[in-house]
Amino acid sequence: MPRTSVLTGAASGIGKATKDLLEQRGERVIGVDIHDAEVVVDLSTAEGRAALVQEAGRLSGGSIDAIYAVAGLAVPAPATVAVNYFGTVATLEGLRPLLAGSEAPRAVLVSSMAALLPSDGELVALLTAGDEPAAMARAEVLARDPASTGQLIYASAKLALSRWVRREAATPAWAGAGIPLNAAAPGIIATPMTADLIATPARREQLLNVVPMPLNGIAEPTVVARLLAWLNSEENTHLCGQVIYVDGGSDAVLRGDSVW
Repeated sequence: MPRTSVLTGAASGIGKATKDLLEQRGERVIGVDIHDAEVVVDLSTAEGRAALVQEAGRLSGGSIDAIYAVAGLAVPAPATVAVNYFGTVATLEGLRPLLAGSEAPRAVLVSSMAALLPSDGELVALLTAGDEPAAMARAEVLARDPASTGQLIYASAKLALSRWVRREAATPAWAGAGIPLNAAAPGIIATPMTADLIATPARREQLLNVVPMPLNGIAEPTVVARLLAWLNSEENTHLCGQVIYVDGGSDAVLRGDSVW
């Protein structure tokens, strides 16, 4: 039987590339996004997150094989916190019961190499505590200066997300239930999210000075899609709580000998 997956962020970028790849392989994908998807919801809201779980359950008949939590924003605003962290966690926790009937349940989320960049300790702590109102309030403060402190919002959300994977993956709810939970952490990917940042050679060079990618440079979305597809495949039986950097070498350059 073809595997059935629920995939957020399905309308563009890495999400669309992953959905296309899985469908080319004969799998069934229930796409989720704010437009052009089987399930149209806003994951920045509690209502949208609840609707996702309800609709995914209805469309799948109550059972799925994999969760791809790909949806994300990269704007210096509180919405990035709401979608990237709380929306992702709600997606994984809300859909997890639907994996119970699968013979090979899998789950993966998209973090970022930005987790290695400067972040805001207060915001990361609030995210880790699961305090959404306080985290949103802190993000509002940071967003008042979009060019400096506002830029910390995205990195903070992705750092907290990577830590969430590390803390949750080996617990009874995930590993104990036979569900590998892992994350992919892309470098610079050529998507609508990064289009302005890489629009000219000068901008590309400027960005690559911050995010060095010595191996083949800026990547296409399908590069990440292939990794996500394998992480959620039946072949992956023992990766647990790993944050895998598909970043052309950024992690190796920036952290050197330091390992997880």
